Amino acid sequence: MNQATLTFYSGVDSVTGANFMLEYNGTRVLVDCGLVQGSKEADELNREPFTYDPQTVDVLVVSHAHIDHIGRIPKLVRDGFRGKILSTGITKQIAEIMFEDALGIMGHKQRENGTPPLYEKNDAARALAQWEELGYHESRSLADGFTVQLKDAGHIIGSALIEFTLSGDSGTKKLVFADDLGNSPAPLLRDAEHITDATYLVMDSVYGNRTHEPTAERDEKFRQIVKESIERGGALVIPAFSLARTQIVLHELNHMVGEGVIPSVPVFLDSPLAIKLTEIYRRIVQPYNDEIRDDIESDDDPFSFPNLEFTERVPESKAIEGTPNPKIIIAGSGMSTGGRVLHHEIDYLPDPQSTLLLVGYQAVGTLGRRLEEGAQEVEIFDQTVPVRARIERIGGYSSHADQDQLLDFVAASAETLETVFLAMGEPKSSSVLAQCIRDELGVKAVCPEQGKQYKLEL
Repeated sequence: MNQATLTFYSGVDSVTGANFMLEYNGTRVLVDCGLVQGSKEADELNREPFTYDPQTVDVLVVSHAHIDHIGRIPKLVRDGFRGKILSTGITKQIAEIMFEDALGIMGHKQRENGTPPLYEKNDAARALAQWEELGYHESRSLADGFTVQLKDAGHIIGSALIEFTLSGDSGTKKLVFADDLGNSPAPLLRDAEHITDATYLVMDSVYGNRTHEPTAERDEKFRQIVKESIERGGALVIPAFSLARTQIVLHELNHMVGEGVIPSVPVFLDSPLAIKLTEIYRRIVQPYNDEIRDDIESDDDPFSFPNLEFTERVPESKAIEGTPNPKIIIAGSGMSTGGRVLHHEIDYLPDPQSTLLLVGYQAVGTLGRRLEEGAQEVEIFDQTVPVRARIERIGGYSSHADQDQLLDFVAASAETLETVFLAMGEPKSSSVLAQCIRDELGVKAVCPEQGKQYKLEL
């Protein structure tokens, strides 16, 4: 008798830390192995031993290269995992850069306060040696009656919906992981593919209780904030995730400068990681929508414009403060949990002429979330920093699907679905979405418990 189980080891009641286990007739397959981020306990949680034996895992399938989906893979290898790692080729390319950046951060922390690294350089190298490319729509057998295929998730470049087919007593069943579904249509990427015959679905619920601004409203709001910031004569500071969000912001500013909507003021991309990733975005054509592909093929760089400066070295970053306003500073991290943006926030949060623009999700416990919720002062590097700058937020540039899009994705398979498991979301968001799925689509929806094993009926 064929048997399958699904266990959520991390990535529940939280938007980070994806780590799920699918077991089918003795074959153990992990989906993602990411860092927990945002909370005070995150570092401690990431250092804990895995609650399963990594040596017993046969395959790891990776949905995309955000650090909350790949950040513990070298630790998994360090702790004994010797199986294959499968993802799109772009995801592997980006993962190599993300690991290198993470090693640099860990080395800095070790020098600063003696914190031992989560893994070493050779662990990351070994992980990459075990990593194999799996193209979209290419089927790979994992065991008898057990295959995997990737489809475009429209989330970031290289991101994938992971589709497992499982042979059961009543025929073939399909389990789909959409553990970060894209916000389609997106400024850069093709739309996420819809799946119409899933039996089981694991889906993110980051925006399960709310919707994004309409595209036209989002774009107009961004343009208005940028224009007003320049007119006010202050600095516009944009904390942005180095992967995906930064490239969207550059693309939007490119349009504004090219169309003469704003004057050509100094714009700084102040993130070594974002600079390296932007070079990958420039080299790759395949994942983009028609507009961006046409731009790249006609040598029109969608991520560059006059007065844009890449500040890779620390002295260049420090010199930004001396550049007269108005100016625009794009820096990591997206939730203000570290990185160079913290130094700019110390400089410009006290300035009533300046603006801080949040263009992504701000997790509970992060500095970004406190600023989003209207904090009058914040602590940065043991300094009390008054918040006098204007704080603005645009949710529509998120690379995550909103409630309506998530419901549409479920609806496409409503006739075949037996259960939807909602992960990668805060409890309120997950529970609201679960109720909507039950009430509007008549489909069973579960908010899974961490560490609990769920039997899949085959």
